[in-house]
Amino acid sequence: MVIARRRTAEPLGMSLLQRGLLTPDQLDWALTVQQSTGSRLGAILIAAGLVRRLDVYRVLSESWGCPFVDLTVAPIDREILRGLDPRRLAGELWMPVRRLDDGSIVVATAEPPDRSRAEHIALAIGQPVRLAATTDWDIRHAIARHFADTIVDEATLGLWRRDEDRSARQVLSRAQVVVAVALAVVVAEAFFLDPVGTMVVASAVIGVGFLVSVLFKFVVCMVGARYEHAESVTRADIEALSDAELPLYTVLVPAYHEANVVGSLVANLSRLDYPADKLEILLLLEADDDKTRQAVLAARPPETVTIVTVPPGPPQTKPKACNVGLFLARGEYLVIYDAEDRPEPEQLKAALVAFSRADERQVCVQAALNYFNAGENALTRMFTLEYSFWFDYMLPGLEALGLPIPLGGTSNHFRTEALRRLGGWDPFNVTEDADLGIRSSALGETVGVISSTTLEEANSAYGNFIRQRSRWIKGYLQTTLVHLRHPIELVRRIGWVKAFGFALLIGGTPLSFLFVPPLYVLFAVTMVLGPQSVARLFPGWVLWVSVACLILGNAMMIYVSMMGVFKRRRYRLVLWALANPLYWLLHSLASYKALWQLVARPHYWEKTEHGLSTEVA
Repeated sequence: MVIARRRTAEPLGMSLLQRGLLTPDQLDWALTVQQSTGSRLGAILIAAGLVRRLDVYRVLSESWGCPFVDLTVAPIDREILRGLDPRRLAGELWMPVRRLDDGSIVVATAEPPDRSRAEHIALAIGQPVRLAATTDWDIRHAIARHFADTIVDEATLGLWRRDEDRSARQVLSRAQVVVAVALAVVVAEAFFLDPVGTMVVASAVIGVGFLVSVLFKFVVCMVGARYEHAESVTRADIEALSDAELPLYTVLVPAYHEANVVGSLVANLSRLDYPADKLEILLLLEADDDKTRQAVLAARPPETVTIVTVPPGPPQTKPKACNVGLFLARGEYLVIYDAEDRPEPEQLKAALVAFSRADERQVCVQAALNYFNAGENALTRMFTLEYSFWFDYMLPGLEALGLPIPLGGTSNHFRTEALRRLGGWDPFNVTEDADLGIRSSALGETVGVISSTTLEEANSAYGNFIRQRSRWIKGYLQTTLVHLRHPIELVRRIGWVKAFGFALLIGGTPLSFLFVPPLYVLFAVTMVLGPQSVARLFPGWVLWVSVACLILGNAMMIYVSMMGVFKRRRYRLVLWALANPLYWLLHSLASYKALWQLVARPHYWEKTEHGLSTEVA
């Protein structure tokens, strides 16, 4: 084994100062930060934007006594890369470059090239090595470039290969196809033999099913209301944290056709109350999205932001992009944000406090979501009503009852290694977040919630809303089908209560939306023609049960919607809860579109446009 001899190391700060790359005041500031955080001086300077990453590592290469390799231009011998695990390379920050005449391998490293590191790398490669310095950024991009096929294959098919039954790549299992066909045959035959009787039974089932689904949500929200004044994490808890003890935190931001909002993304993430040198922000961009890439570069993001290009290939979905980010992530903890998100500054620290109080089975904590443009129009008001009760009452109620929690699309904080053990996100499920929350529960893990909020942009365009909700509802249907492939095993693993809760929440939500139109039609016909006329076809008890279920169900949803915005002190929105029956009609339209797409285009990802609001966060 051959390794470059190290010279007597000159302090990095003095070297940068002597080269005119740093001022004395900047060095004093960075040294003060280093005393409080315990971070490396170079990481602090790079994160603050005081010195270019390239300059820091060129100076370090001199103090380390080894040459510098620019991986953006240096050719890499692909033959040497065979058999190496790119995830290990990303985690340990080294990259083989070329073979020398004496048989040794030049390896670029972003960590100090001491003897133990050289021996460790030589053992992994099976050849003697000569270490050279390079930047961590260059190593990550070299890995993404040279292992693109491996990374995209793992991101796309990793979960399916490890656990086919928990992947939505196949919509229906063979057993489910048999059951679905048999059920369709029975219903068709019943309707042919006795159409009136079949309609009577269907009406009763729809009415009672609607009420049971809504009643379940109402009860869970009432349980969650017991904790409305309780803070899972207090400011005192956050202030007790020491910056020196904070771990590296990875932030994933998948963005596709988001050129109009990425400018605010940089500002929003800069507000996070977390040492910048302990943040790893991976901005996940699709290969064909040149406009967003140009907008990001124009915004001049800080050195903590790394642009990761997601290799092309189907399916082109957010979860696949997140899996690419997970593959490269180095943080002990990881959070996902959308491009337009504005999380509360202390949210990362709040998540760490929550994790410290939980056992190792808790793989995720979910922050609440709400909207900065709540009063823009009728749709944004209804959106805010819905999210307020969902995140402030529904999810805390599910957590208190120990029931599975479907995650929101953003502000999910994970233990990174636990997320990898779960298989990451399912790229074939169009509500990968909800699926991951349910999968966690099915595998014996838990999800918690924290009293921290991320502000988002509420959908203000009705066509955009239908596209978004149809995708969400289709994803709920996918998740239901995936996790009910082996219902007996599911009950054995998580118990009757959790399995019943999952079925009512994830399966019951789309069904309740599908049930709304026939119930509304029956109610309208009854009001127009009169109960006596309708009773000629329907027995009185069926008619009144269906109408009662519709009225009671809507009354309960109106009540919990009022509760949600009242807690948020958005009192002007309280009476808007009365429009919930009309809001549900929009969901019904989206649900029938989702049902059609589940058959015709199960993995199609309907993109939600952002940046449409006239209001700013």
